Amino acid sequence: MSERKSAAKLDPLLNEGFVRIGQAPEDWRQMLAKGCWTVLYMSYSYAVVQDLTEGHHSSVATAFGWIGLCSFLAIYLFLVMARGPYRVARWQISILAVLFVLATVLSLTLGVPWLVLLIYVSISSGVLLPMKWALRVVPFVAACVFGISTLKGARIEAQMLLVLPTLLGGVAMMAVVQMSRTMRELRQARATVAHLAANEERLRLARDLHDLLGHSLSVITLKSELAGRMLPDKPEQAAQQVADIERVSRQALVDVREAVSGFRRPTLDAEIAGARTALAAAGIDADLGNASAGHPDLAPDAEGALAWALREAVTNVVRHSGACRCEVTLSESGDELCLTVADDGQGPERPHGNGLTGLAERLALADGRLETGRGARGGFRLRACVPLSRRVAPEMQPQP
Repeated sequence: MSERKSAAKLDPLLNEGFVRIGQAPEDWRQMLAKGCWTVLYMSYSYAVVQDLTEGHHSSVATAFGWIGLCSFLAIYLFLVMARGPYRVARWQISILAVLFVLATVLSLTLGVPWLVLLIYVSISSGVLLPMKWALRVVPFVAACVFGISTLKGARIEAQMLLVLPTLLGGVAMMAVVQMSRTMRELRQARATVAHLAANEERLRLARDLHDLLGHSLSVITLKSELAGRMLPDKPEQAAQQVADIERVSRQALVDVREAVSGFRRPTLDAEIAGARTALAAAGIDADLGNASAGHPDLAPDAEGALAWALREAVTNVVRHSGACRCEVTLSESGDELCLTVADDGQGPERPHGNGLTGLAERLALADGRLETGRGARGGFRLRACVPLSRRVAPEMQPQP
């Protein structure tokens, strides 16, 4: 049992379009459901039982009919309840062939009422066989019903009462198998979407924590070094640095909590102020005169992406550049607002790390883009651009 379930989990589409009737019920609910369907289809055998009990045949023919009917139903029930493989097996096809031959022989021998047994063959074929085979076998069985009924001289009304259930029963079972397969694929698709959403949320959280803690810890490290150098001779200034460390660490804790909750969206105003503080603490001359936030056509998501870009860029300048000067500008270029952070440090020496990779992904979510490389005066240059959502001027709006 466990091996079968494991196989189904490893390859849930293994039995796509294949046998359902050959799988035994695993609990009482499945037993009840399969029993109800079986009893429903057993109602077709009423015509055969009536033909045997009304004395239309000789004693030998009647005995042969009872033996044939009991054999047919026993084989059919075995096929319904027996535990088969996930793919159709040869012995199941053999049993189906035996049912077809037995139903055909009984129909040719005992008359038209016995053609109802071929309905069971058609239904079993629709469930048991792959779709491409069932599309051939079911019409073939229906054609056999029509041919035998014609050979036996049945009226057209009787022929239609036999041919239509044979054909429609098999087609209905094929539709049930197809619907079951579609439902299974939909469940798998839903599970895949949930898995991808969980992965995306983990990536978002990883990006947020990297950007938040990387910046805050860099400032804390710099201010700790400053406090250590000031402590012997300038205790008051050292105390001020320690107070700043406490403030930054508390803010970092708040930011982490908000990031985990998914509610934090940084703003350019706050990040520009933070960039000024971080660059000053690192002893880097900051030029932020051309970095003014509050553009009227800047969407909140786009502003958040630029704010994350500024935080990541300043963190990299403080931690890796060895620069003496850093320039931050915000400029409008066509339908985009571009943030440029350039320094005069040592410049790029290696491929993008996790921070810039996550930043590029974050900008892509806001339909933005990221450009990095060496600046015009050496050092490193980061340029992040996001689209502006242009508003229609009142005089340009269409009149009602």
